[in-house]
Amino acid sequence: MNSKAKVFVKNFSYTLTANITSLLISTLVVIIVPKLIGVQDYGYFQLYLFYSSYVGFFQFGWNDGIYLRYGGNEYNDLDKRLFFSQFWMLIISQLILASIIMVTSVSITNEKERSFILIMVALCLIIAGVRAMPLFILQATNRIKDYAQITMMDRILYCCLTVFLLIAGVREYKLIIVADLVGKFISLVCAMYCCRDVVFCRISTFYFSFKETIENITVGIKLMFANIASMLIIGVVRFGVERSWNVSTFGKVSLTLSISNLMMLFIDAVGIVMFPILRRTDEKKLPSIYITMRDFLMVLLLGALIVYYPLKVVLLAWLPEYADSLMYMALVFPMCVFEGKMSLLINTYLKTLRKEKLMLKINLIALALSLMITFVTTILLKNLNLAIAAIVILLAFRCALAEMFLSKILKISLYKDVVLELTMTLIFILTGWFINSWFVVLIYAVAYIMYLTIKRKDITNTIKNVKILMKA
Repeated sequence: MNSKAKVFVKNFSYTLTANITSLLISTLVVIIVPKLIGVQDYGYFQLYLFYSSYVGFFQFGWNDGIYLRYGGNEYNDLDKRLFFSQFWMLIISQLILASIIMVTSVSITNEKERSFILIMVALCLIIAGVRAMPLFILQATNRIKDYAQITMMDRILYCCLTVFLLIAGVREYKLIIVADLVGKFISLVCAMYCCRDVVFCRISTFYFSFKETIENITVGIKLMFANIASMLIIGVVRFGVERSWNVSTFGKVSLTLSISNLMMLFIDAVGIVMFPILRRTDEKKLPSIYITMRDFLMVLLLGALIVYYPLKVVLLAWLPEYADSLMYMALVFPMCVFEGKMSLLINTYLKTLRKEKLMLKINLIALALSLMITFVTTILLKNLNLAIAAIVILLAFRCALAEMFLSKILKISLYKDVVLELTMTLIFILTGWFINSWFVVLIYAVAYIMYLTIKRKDITNTIKNVKILMKA
């Protein structure tokens, strides 16, 4: 194994460890918390998580621009004085924006629960927004170990505090939200320490580097809007559900989506490592690497769908009060296939090739479609089944559209693979929705074996290419 391969494996092991930790903690939140705090309180807790997932919008692409512009650079080569000024300018901006949200939430919102949630989201905006800069710097400069340790610390602290509260008999969702913020704040302090030569400089070295800020925002705002639009594709549907039904229904649907998204933690681990490596790779090699990674990933993701069947049985036994929402897992569980491919492959490649504008275009098309479908399913028809089914349809459409554009850029043909994957997903959804027995495992297993048979030559080539990449 060559030195680059060793570095990749080492960095991947760091992020994988961090993401396995996050997976275990997310499982705790997804499985234990709704069991103990009640359906309505869990709905409010999910509302906080939903709103706080959009706080990155208030950075206006600032940190995204740093990630794109300096991705692949060495940490020691960075202009520390420049980044020191950028960091403290970011803090000032986040404090101002959070103050506006707090004042607005108190003066406009009559409902105490929502007002509390918005204030907590404002605090999250400050902590997460400021923490994002050192974390993006660590990712961009390939300091993956430090990044992984900080991320893991955040989730471990959150887990310990949540478990302590639950053991102590606390059933108040507000304190669980506070536990989340405490974990984020302590990880912010650690992130600042890891980048201390950037964060802690003499005050005399500070200057308002507006030119650098504008350049970062100009580059990053396209990626930020692309990410926000990507989140809103599902977010619009969730918002429609929350408005057309109630907080309890929103919480139940969110639980199903959270379970379906657990697998994404592993995929994100690879994506974090891949970006700085691909930025340093010869563009001529990118198409062959893409095909190799794609074949490897899709075999794993389509095979992992089999986990749905035993998982559903366990969850139904553990959370009987959520039985009416867990049936929707058959519809949304395949979202991990499309989201996984987008996160690890398509988005990583588009960022490497600096195609942020194309990312934004694709996500805006899918978002426009999401708005139309949500209006029809939640307002006109008021059909929860169709609204939830729309989620996986939208993600499949966005993924196929994005891969069509990327295949033209890389000059590769993927039509057969896309059709095969959509067929496998359709088989999974139809059998899972209409057949309520373990017989569906056999049907999908037969379909998966047929898929492997059709792809056997590609899989053999993928294994050979991986061996070559590790040695060359």
